[in-house]
Amino acid sequence: MIVMKLLIKKAKICYPGHKLHGKTQDIIVESGKVQSIGSSLKNPGKYQEITSKNLCLSPGWLDLKANFGEPGFEERETLESGMKAAAAGGFTGVCVSPNVQPFSDNRSAIEFVRKAGEGKPVTLYPIGALSKGGKGEELAEMFDMHKSGAVAFADDKPVPNAKFQLLLQQYIQNFEGLVFSFPLNLDLKGKANVNEGETSTYLGLKSIPHLAEEIAVARDLQILEYAGGRLHFSDISSAESAKLVGQSKKAKQNASASVAWYHLIFNDKVLEGFDSNYKVMPPIRTEADRKGLIKALKEGKVDTITSNHQPQNIERKECEFEHAGYGINGIQIVFAALNTFAKELDLDTLVESLGIRPYQVLNKETPTLEAGSNANFTLFDPNEKWTFNKSNNLSLAENNPLLGTEFTGKVVGTVNGKVSNL
Repeated sequence: MIVMKLLIKKAKICYPGHKLHGKTQDIIVESGKVQSIGSSLKNPGKYQEITSKNLCLSPGWLDLKANFGEPGFEERETLESGMKAAAAGGFTGVCVSPNVQPFSDNRSAIEFVRKAGEGKPVTLYPIGALSKGGKGEELAEMFDMHKSGAVAFADDKPVPNAKFQLLLQQYIQNFEGLVFSFPLNLDLKGKANVNEGETSTYLGLKSIPHLAEEIAVARDLQILEYAGGRLHFSDISSAESAKLVGQSKKAKQNASASVAWYHLIFNDKVLEGFDSNYKVMPPIRTEADRKGLIKALKEGKVDTITSNHQPQNIERKECEFEHAGYGINGIQIVFAALNTFAKELDLDTLVESLGIRPYQVLNKETPTLEAGSNANFTLFDPNEKWTFNKSNNLSLAENNPLLGTEFTGKVVGTVNGKVSNL
């Protein structure tokens, strides 16, 4: 429901670095703007009041990687259904993958995505392709896409060779573009689908060594050091990869990285049931990697958490594990799952990773919270319990291993010029 006048009562401000961080405030929002902030504001009259026992307010969350399917795969997800699921998950902005049909490799494709989010509670930030058709052979029309609103460029698959990666980093400097890297050495991956380790050996599954990711991270960082430019790894799964990115940051290179939410709560033992909903790329790694990624996130070596939302048809998941499609439909439960299961992550780190650092990666201004500023924030209750099930799943897809799970932590709603779910 879209509402234009709100009085948010007794919200704890979760905004690390803000002068009001940790304080409980009332906020009046009208016509998409913050009108006033105070400790005991009265209702100006006929304003919808938003309350919750443990209400928290943070900058609007921004997801740096989601696949919405449209155009070409609307049976998996449309832009409209994706935005609804994103808003329910607390996101006021989503970077949309170019991996659709036809591939988003030109100006009109970028404009199509950007315009679909105009005037909606969820702003869509299109990611343009690096190469024509995502084939890794010829540069796409990146400058035209940049002028049309593309915030970054990716093929949603590994760049096939170092020469092409070098060309990308040299070219994007003409307009301060940003390359999203999918770090994976395809020769080392082969036809495998899961992490190499005790679990894959026990299950008899073809496996991918950590080296397949780490050697690709090292290659791209060396190219970045040589050529300059801006590089973001989306997403990493190895603790050693995070260490490499941290070293690059320390050397003042313009590198950043994200991690998908499920790499912070699962380890490869979940594969023991051969549930294809756990088949993702990069694969779910070891418990040591999970803990290492959480540590790296808290230390700032890894910048952001993404949904890596990847809806799939039932037919692509209800089949033999080897033949199943990759991905989890998870944009609606990122916060809830992390707040429930990733006990090592404190609330400040979650908010920074979802609502502050993503804007920094894109060189965009983080939403402000002061009288007169545009209203862009997420409202949530970290203590509210709820169950995620087929009836409240707003995605068109159901490929999520946590359907039927009771979570602690719920998004109350979002405000992004307009209001969603309140």
